[in-house]
Amino acid sequence: MTPISQEKLHTLRQKLARLNRVLIAFSGGVDSTFLLKVAVDTLGKDNVLAGIAVSPSLSEYQHQQARTLARQFGIRLEEIPLDELHDPAYRANNSDRCFHCKSRLYKLLTEKARQENIPHILCGSNLDDKSDYRPGNHAAEVFGILSPMMDIGLTKSEIRELSREMDLPTADLPASPCLASRVAYGLEITEEKLAQVEKAEDFLRRLGFVEFRVRHHGDIARIEINPGEFAKLTSDTTRRQITDELKKLGFRYITLDLQGFRSGSMNEQLTTDQKRK
Repeated sequence: MTPISQEKLHTLRQKLARLNRVLIAFSGGVDSTFLLKVAVDTLGKDNVLAGIAVSPSLSEYQHQQARTLARQFGIRLEEIPLDELHDPAYRANNSDRCFHCKSRLYKLLTEKARQENIPHILCGSNLDDKSDYRPGNHAAEVFGILSPMMDIGLTKSEIRELSREMDLPTADLPASPCLASRVAYGLEITEEKLAQVEKAEDFLRRLGFVEFRVRHHGDIARIEINPGEFAKLTSDTTRRQITDELKKLGFRYITLDLQGFRSGSMNEQLTTDQKRK
């Protein structure tokens, strides 16, 4: 590891050591897995609790991945039912959707931490999360959720580097935010739409694609993959398979985004005023 990332890891351990007991908002992704492992190594598994939100916006693939990691680390995983679909502000799917979802989650985590006599709740936000529109960060501030990796300036690439050094299986795992992030702003979030996205992405995964998104634009499915895989996707057999399967799921038109895969592409349509909300 580089001297800079090594120094940041040392600083992170020092910060965690001062917290004694923590509850970590866990998703099974790169960032929260790294934070969880460092916390377990620093504080001991009896002083760390992982909490994952379980709802239709969490894919079963990611859910099982989180369960597997928790077992590997030997810690308790608290599965917290999240009823965000009951919230009209969340279902409306405006630009602040993530704030409403995270607020409901952090409220439940706060209640759980109080029951367990755990003084601190942590999330896996990193420095790169400041560069994109992330209303969930505001929710973390409102509920007093700590973001130690963001505070010490750990970037995504550094977290991946350190994860490799620690032999974490998530080191090179593609980012995978919640399924609701695939639905175009302004379209109501429904369980049906989330299931369409999940099944479509599961199909692409079975075909061997690794980093991708299926964006939901009503009757249009917009597929984002790395440009290096365009030829694979547009080959006659694969193109036909994908088209047939996604149409069975209810999409009328299946499109390939020529800009390729990029995180947060739905935010490209937001105005500066919308991002201030």
